Order: sequence, then structure tokens, then C-alpha cells
Amino acid sequence: MTDPTHHRLAHRFRGYLPVVIDVETGGFNHQTDALLEIAAVILDMDESGNLEPGQQIHHHVTPFEGANIEQAALDFTGIDPYHPFRGAVEELEAIKDIFRAVRAAMKEEGCTRAILVGHNAFFDRDFVNAAVARNGIKRNPFHPFSCFDTATIGGVAVGQTVLAKACRAARIGFNNAEAHSAIYDAVKTAEFFCWVVNKWKALGGWPLHQEPQGQ
Repeated sequence: MTDPTHHRLAHRFRGYLPVVIDVETGGFNHQTDALLEIAAVILDMDESGNLEPGQQIHHHVTPFEGANIEQAALDFTGIDPYHPFRGAVEELEAIKDIFRAVRAAMKEEGCTRAILVGHNAFFDRDFVNAAVARNGIKRNPFHPFSCFDTATIGGVAVGQTVLAKACRAARIGFNNAEAHSAIYDAVKTAEFFCWVVNKWKALGGWPLHQEPQGQ
């Protein structure tokens, strides 16, 4: 008989809930540059033990007071931080909304902590951690420094470190015209991460088969 807990997500990543995060910013310095957009995709596991993208949360963000915004960053992302129809919310509201959803998913899945999944994940992690510190948020559900980086994973799995090229190598559609939107990039990062994890499972790499005791 199959163990009904065998395919619980909590058992796959040592109790961590993988959550894809993508940010769009006003520059590369997480301490000084504005957080302009943030998206999260919480990952699920189906009854067969395959990973799949789940709940999505997305916010345009109002630059914090005194934030630096580089024109080159805006030219790259196409964001107008002060557009009247942008529907931006304060940084604190955006972060707390994502954290609420992540905590609810952790509770449902029986996970002890969340772990950030991102493409060049250190960049997204550092901007999230800076926003947490800037707004005095006491409870951050994410591991403070560990993360899963799909640029590294892509290099190993398909020989590509650019998200668009990694997706295409995995036969995941990617539209360059929609790239550099936090929600689009988060969804594509989630699809690629799930593809790699599921491919590893299909090839027999997971679950690990323990040697019998005494052997």
C-alpha cells in the first residue's frame, strides 16, 4: 500500500516550502534602490509527487521614501513608477500580503519554513530582506540566506543560465516581449524549476533509495 504521506511537499525539500519570487527594481543596490514590483508563485505537489505552480501574488510597489531609481533600470523594465494607473501599494503592504499567503501555505503543507526560488536568486532575496528590515517586519517566513537559484540549476540541467534560453531548452514557451514583468518572470521561473524537479524524479533521482541496514 502506498504511504499517503509519501508525496507530501514537506518531505521533498527537508521541510521547506519552495516559493518563487521575482522583483523589479530601480537599480542593483538592495540597500538604496527602490523595490518597484514583486511577484510570488507558491509551489504545490500533486498526488503523483510532481511539483507544479500554484497560487500567484503580484504587486506594483510605491518607491520607499528616499529611494534611488536609476533611469537605466526604468529603460530596461519599462516601468513608470509614478504612473497614475499603476495601482501601486506601499512596500510594507506588498511584503506582508505575500508573507500571509506563504504562511498559510506552509501551515497547509506542514512545512517548517519557506525557501526562496529565483533566477539569480540572491538578487531577489537581498531586495526582499532589505524591505523586511526597512519596514521593521519581525517575522520573515523565508530562510534568511539559503535559496534555490534557477540560473545555476539551468546550467546543470540544460546548459543554459539565461531564463529565456533555459525555458526554451526545456520546451517551455517564453515571450521576450512579456519578460521583465515580475509576475511573468516568476511564473516562467516556477515552470522551469518544476520541470527540472519533475525530470529528476522521472529519471529515478528521487526519492532516494536507502541501502538496507547492515549492507
